[in-house]
Amino acid sequence: MTNTRVVLADDHQSMIAKVRETFGEEFEIIGTAENGDRAIDFVLTLDADVLVIDISMPGLNGLQAAKRLQKVNCRTKIVFLTIHEDPDFVAAAFAAGASAYVIKSRINTDLVPAIREAMLGKTFVSQTLKL
Repeated sequence: MTNTRVVLADDHQSMIAKVRETFGEEFEIIGTAENGDRAIDFVLTLDADVLVIDISMPGLNGLQAAKRLQKVNCRTKIVFLTIHEDPDFVAAAFAAGASAYVIKSRINTDLVPAIREAMLGKTFVSQTLKL
C-alpha cells in the first residue's frame, strides 16, 4: 500500500518543518504552499489525498481555498491546522468541506490521527476545543 499523499499549506516555514517532523515516514509530502492559491494548484495537479492547510495565510486564505476545492468536487480530504479555537472558525471549516480541524498546539497528538480519520471518511476535531 502506498503512503497517503499530502500537500501542506502554511505561510510559516517553521510550521512546515514541524509537520514534516510529526509525519515521520507515515505520510508522503508531495508539495508545500505558502498561500491558498498555490495550495489549490498543488492539490489539483499532484492529485493529493490530503491537504493540510492553515486558515490565516496571505492572499487566498485556507477557508477560501477549501471552498474553491469543494466547488470543483475535489476528492482531496481537507485537514485544517490552525491556531483559531473559536467555534465559528470550526463551523466555517466544516462548512467549507473540512474532514478535520486540528489546533496547532496539539500537532504532536492530533495531526496524524486526524489524517487517518479523514482517510477513513470520518471527521476529527481537537479535543481541547469547546464546541
